[in-house]
Parts: sequence; structure tokens; C-alpha cells
Amino acid sequence: MGQLGKSARFTLTAELLQQEEAVSADYGQLFNDILALLRGNYRSADGLDPHPVPGTGANVEPWILGSSAGESAEVAGRLGISFAASYHISPATALSAIDAYRKAFVPSAYLEHPYVAVSADVVVAPDDESARKLAAGYGLWVRSIRRGEGAIPFPGPDEASRHTWSDDDRALVKDRTDTQFVGTPQAVATQLERLQEATGADETHRDDDHPQSRRTASVPSRSWLRSGSRNDAASAIPHLATGQL
Repeated sequence: MGQLGKSARFTLTAELLQQEEAVSADYGQLFNDILALLRGNYRSADGLDPHPVPGTGANVEPWILGSSAGESAEVAGRLGISFAASYHISPATALSAIDAYRKAFVPSAYLEHPYVAVSADVVVAPDDESARKLAAGYGLWVRSIRRGEGAIPFPGPDEASRHTWSDDDRALVKDRTDTQFVGTPQAVATQLERLQEATGADETHRDDDHPQSRRTASVPSRSWLRSGSRNDAASAIPHLATGQL
């Protein structure tokens, strides 16, 4: 975020989106409003019913996505709804985000117990070499985002191989490239099981945007129910236990 905050493009975008002297609304209240709109019992200060269509009465399952032990995790827990921890975005803070959610959890009409999903960036192929080729452009793609340039089209293996990396740029994307799960379906399944053990997640969600990866994937986004020590599993997952970026 530090590198992104220095980007002139990022600063310009923030200026365009932020109204002068505007005050951010309370996140928890905003989410409560959304839930009330879905339930159909939202009323304005004047007692008006906006009755959004579609929306009112929609049978949807509310989730909050979070990457740290901040407001998102606390609100999800306090409102008793499902929480998705974005390990694929911020690996070092996934555990603290999940712990904060569980600590704040209050049973609700949606859930009796905390429910956690953890995301992972996954690239699978019939063999390890093919998977590594598919994943080769990931670092460049992450670099474009973190340097504030905007997400570039995902680079192919040839484009990625021609790029000359500086030490600073390697450090900028290291946490993301180190924690991408790349390999055969069987190897990636093992990594996802370790991630589930480390986090105690109820389900894992994979992000595999590569067409070839989707064709060869046999790792479902489902609950991974395995026994084992959370601490031991966490030590086997890059950046999850170390807290280093």
C-alpha cells in the first residue's frame, strides 16, 4: 500500500472519488442499511420505504470480504454473517483477520456460528512445468497494480520471460508470488488442505483466471475437513505465520 500511495495516478483517482469536505459514512451502519433493504424493512428518517427492485426480499447470502483485523472483520462478526479472508491479496494478515472476526462474532438469524472462507490464487496444469509457465506473468500483473499503474492484461509466458526485474520490484510482489499455489491438481489440493488446517476455514475459494488452468483444475472450491495442528500447518504456508511482507 505504501508504494501504491505514492502513485500520482492513485492520488488523482482518490481526489476524483472523494468529494470536498466529505465524511465517510460508518461502515457498520451502511451494511446494516443494505441488510434492511434486502429484508424490506428499511425506513428513512421520514419513514419512507425505498423498496428497491430488484433487491427487496432477495434470497441472497450476505458476506463481507476483509484482508486485516480491521473494521470489515469486526462488522462481519458483530452482524453474525459470513466472512471471507483474502489470503491471496494480503497473506500476512489473513490469520489476524479471521481471529478478529471470530472474536467479534455474535449469533444471528444468518448464522449460529462463525463461517469463514479463505481465498487463494491457484494455477493448475497437468504437470508442474506447464503450471509454472501459466503463472509466469503473475508477478508482472501484481507489480502493475502495486505501482499504481492499473492492472495490465495478464502477461503471457514469453512476455514475462523478457522482463528484467529490479530488486525493489521483486520485493514489491514477493508476498503474492510466494503464496500463489502452482502445480498439478494433486499438489495444489495438498496446499489448499494445509491452508484450511492453518486457518480453520470452512471453505476455500480459488482464483484461477487462466483458461488452461480452468480446463485442467480438479480442485473444487469446497470445505476441506482435515485434522492437524493449526500452528504446524501455518508454519508450512508462506507468509501466513511470519507476518512478513
